[in-house]
Amino acid sequence: MTKDELRAQLERQEQRYKEVYGGEITTYAAQPDPERKPWRKRASILDQAFQEEIQKIEKDLEQQNA
Repeated sequence: MTKDELRAQLERQEQRYKEVYGGEITTYAAQPDPERKPWRKRASILDQAFQEEIQKIEKDLEQQNA
């Protein structure tokens, strides 16, 4: 179904609704989707301490291998 066919079908449904039910139709512009921003977890104190320990271990391993 193309856009033109869809528009024609919606217009027919609108006219039928107005004739059969005597109703009013209000059309609204589509609202834009909100921008999705990536969710980021803030590092907790434990996360920071863990990262520091990993860095210390890596430095120790580098010194042993050198």
